[in-house]
Amino acid sequence: MQPHILGLVISILGLIAGILIGAAFGHIQNLAQRRNQKRQDAGQLGSGWAVMPGSMRRVAYLMVALLLIQLVCPLLFRDGTQWWVSGGVCLGYGTLLFWRLKQA
Repeated sequence: MQPHILGLVISILGLIAGILIGAAFGHIQNLAQRRNQKRQDAGQLGSGWAVMPGSMRRVAYLMVALLLIQLVCPLLFRDGTQWWVSGGVCLGYGTLLFWRLKQA
């Protein structure tokens, strides 16, 4: 009975860690979008290529954060728990994206 409960706790921790990572990434993306919207309204963007500057850097930071979590908490990335972390990232980011689209 103990291994089953431990597996459940680890899965829930993986989901929570993923949700936190996804929500943090979504929050950073929302802040950048608001900043760039202000720049666009002020006429400071010269071309369409400058609409979301730094987005590749933010994605790289997300990948580094996932790598650090994997190195610091290897228990969250074994025996299928990595899918719970990935699902949490999608859930955290998707929830923020849904709220943003609902407000628009």
